[in-house]
Amino acid sequence: MDSVSIHQFLTIFTWFGLTALLFMLALIARKYEILSGERTYFQLYALPALAFAGAAIRQAQRDQIAGDPWNDVFLLIGGVVLAGLSLHLYRRMTSGN
Repeated sequence: MDSVSIHQFLTIFTWFGLTALLFMLALIARKYEILSGERTYFQLYALPALAFAGAAIRQAQRDQIAGDPWNDVFLLIGGVVLAGLSLHLYRRMTSGN
């Protein structure tokens, strides 16, 4: 294996781990919505996973880690949506409406 294929493998492998964590967070949000009746928007946790998938695919296709504007846009969108959803869930679960 050369360095490019190792980089591609690690990029995709990291995305699978991140997606598993996002899936667990979505399950927590779904369970809380069912038990409390408060809206948590657990369906929207797919958006950061898709945005991070776009970044991982773009990063695996190109032979550079930094300097790709589309990769940065995907990461920015995924991070902002994930932060917003996480903050919303935190406020709902801690009654900080």
